Amino acid sequence: MPGGRLTQQERQQIALGLADGLAYAEIARRLDRPTSTITREVMRNGGPTGYRADLAHRATERRAHRRKPAAPREQQASAQPYGRDAEAVREFEEVYAVAMMASGMPLMMGRVLACLTISDSGSLTAQELAQRLQVSPASISKAIAFLDSQGMVRRERDERRRERYIVDDEIWYQAMMVSVRSTAQLVETTRQGVDVLGAGTPAAARLEGVARFLDFVSEGMARAAEQARDVLRTSSGPQDTADLKPDRG
Repeated sequence: MPGGRLTQQERQQIALGLADGLAYAEIARRLDRPTSTITREVMRNGGPTGYRADLAHRATERRAHRRKPAAPREQQASAQPYGRDAEAVREFEEVYAVAMMASGMPLMMGRVLACLTISDSGSLTAQELAQRLQVSPASISKAIAFLDSQGMVRRERDERRRERYIVDDEIWYQAMMVSVRSTAQLVETTRQGVDVLGAGTPAAARLEGVARFLDFVSEGMARAAEQARDVLRTSSGPQDTADLKPDRG
């Protein structure tokens, strides 16, 4: 398996693979590279829809010129609690961020949320996030503003008056409820269109169908989120989820 940095030709193959809709694992197999290498390359350079081989190559060269010497692998590993493999943790964090991005979350927001979520404390400062992700404080600020608006992080001041960003056990519940409220607003607006277009007309009937569908799905999401909420409370230990199946009644 080849090591070292990706070549410009390899980056062109990555771009072609993305254009063909190939999965990261398949692109990696064709280049005889680890999947994590492809994942990291794409995520750092615009994501699957914005990746450009030439821009990625130039960006890597710029980073190489200004990068500080990295700590030895042994030193990085010793900094990990619970005997974790530092490299495995770092690669999972990047893959997790890509998975969030694939679900619709912007790239930097996904990276910040992934970084917070896999930290044992679930709490980091802007400086800590910037250092871990090797990005500017402005990028962190923008990402936090978005995540805060979605109910996925909260802010607190620590004993040194530094602002800390925290992910609660219930961030996914809160995010789900934000989505439910947004969908409910869309249902209301869609039904306004029924009156505008005239009940009984083809366009109005289409809108009414959309509204009924979204209303049904939204109610189901809210009901399921409430039923499963206790699963997210990690401090109370493992939960028996056998009785948390969505109510189909």
